[in-house]
Amino acid sequence: MAQQTALADSTADDVDKPDRAVVRDALGVGVAVGLSGFAFGVTSAGSGLGLLQTCALSLLVFTGASQFALVGALAAGGNPFTAAAGAFFLGVRNAFYGLRLSDLLALPRAVRPFAAQWVIDETTAVTLAQPTRHARRIGFTVTGLTLYALWNLTTLLGALGAKAIGDTRAWGLDAAGPAVFLALLAPMLKTTTERAVAGLAVLLGLGLLPVLPAGVPVLVAALAAPVALVAEGRRGAHGGQEVGAAEEQGAPPGPEAAGGSAEPESEEDR
Repeated sequence: MAQQTALADSTADDVDKPDRAVVRDALGVGVAVGLSGFAFGVTSAGSGLGLLQTCALSLLVFTGASQFALVGALAAGGNPFTAAAGAFFLGVRNAFYGLRLSDLLALPRAVRPFAAQWVIDETTAVTLAQPTRHARRIGFTVTGLTLYALWNLTTLLGALGAKAIGDTRAWGLDAAGPAVFLALLAPMLKTTTERAVAGLAVLLGLGLLPVLPAGVPVLVAALAAPVALVAEGRRGAHGGQEVGAAEEQGAPPGPEAAGGSAEPESEEDR
């Protein structure tokens, strides 16, 4: 039975997903997120950055959360170095994405430096959702190309139209970037630890916002991850000690040791 299950799983993993379906999914993500570059262009211009500076951020940095964090901190009057540090730490996550995608995509070495520019949240999500290497390469390429082109185009349009729009806060465009980021992040929080990290980061960021300089709360919020992981490790160690103590007292490992029922299984349960 176990062999049949394993064979079924491997067969399911090896089934090719139609290329058209992969392209459709990738285009959907690329277009939906790429259009929010308009909000970044408007917000960046409203924070005092020039047209060339705004476009250079999208061309060279190309990671939406870091870009919004940088211009948001500058607009709030934060120190440029503090703002850049906050943007940098938000962008570090892409390096870990790259480690994972490197094995999944197995791109030629000559291509990897160029592909690294497209390693962001959206391309990673689309790539990981594909069942085969062929589909992953298509998903990564189509998502990266679509998103990069649209993001830079809409950034330019947003920066050019910032004066015509006026105050971005009145339109609420400054909140578009964080809203898109939260919409992408929320479905990825599947475990209790991940939700705890996100919740603690929100509390730290919002709680320290009134008392710390602009850009610093983002850096402090990053401490949520190690704090939650340490707490999780201690809870696991404590649970292991309880199991060890029960075994030393002669309690058999099984449902009894965990507080479950010691009644024998019926024939139907088996």
